[in-house]
Amino acid sequence: MELAVLNSQGQETGRKMVLSDSVFGVEANDHAIYLDVKQYLADQRQGTHKSKQRNEVAGSTRKLKRQKGTGGARCGSIKSPLFPGGGRIFGPVPRDYSFKLNKKLKRLARRSALTYKAQAQAIYALEAPVFDAPKTKNVVACMNALKVSDKKVLVVLPETNVNLQLSCRNIPSVKAVLAQNLNTYEVMNANALVVVEGAENVLNVL
Repeated sequence: MELAVLNSQGQETGRKMVLSDSVFGVEANDHAIYLDVKQYLADQRQGTHKSKQRNEVAGSTRKLKRQKGTGGARCGSIKSPLFPGGGRIFGPVPRDYSFKLNKKLKRLARRSALTYKAQAQAIYALEAPVFDAPKTKNVVACMNALKVSDKKVLVVLPETNVNLQLSCRNIPSVKAVLAQNLNTYEVMNANALVVVEGAENVLNVL
C-alpha cells in the first residue's frame, strides 16, 4: 500500500510512503481487537474502590433486644447491614483488573485495527513538520490542510518531537504517540491516522 506524502499545507511532496500489507492488509480479527481493547481499558482502572464491611464500621456490638419473645426477627449489633449506618453486603474491595494476553494475539489485534483504518482510507502520510517552538495554531492549520479537523486524529511519530507533541497536547481531538507505543485502543478510538514520515519503518514491523 502506497500513500502520497503531504506537507503541512496539504500539498503533495512527490514522495510515497510504503505501508506493508502484512500489517495494513491482514484478515481482520474482531475478537482479537475486542480482547486487546478490553485489556487496555482494564489496565487503566486503579481498583482502589472500597466499602466497609460490618466488622469495619463504627458502632456498638451490644445486642439490641432479646433473642426470643418479641415477635420480630432476631438481631445482633447495630452494625448489621440491615440497619442504617451498618456495613455493606458484598461491597467492593481493592482488586487488580489487569489480565494477560499473548503477544501474538496483541499483534494480530493491532494489525487488524490498522487494516480497518487502511480499508477506510483514513490514513494520511505527513512530511515531518519542523516547529521552532510549541504552537497549537500550527497543528490546527495542518489538520485543516489535511481536512481532518472535524475528526479525532492520532498523530504517529517516528521519534520524540517535543515541540510537535506539546503543540498537539492542547487540542482535545488530536493526540500524538510514538509509533513504537501504538496500541489497538488508540487506533480504534481515532477517526484518522496521520503517520509522520519515518514512522512507517516502525509500523511495518509491528
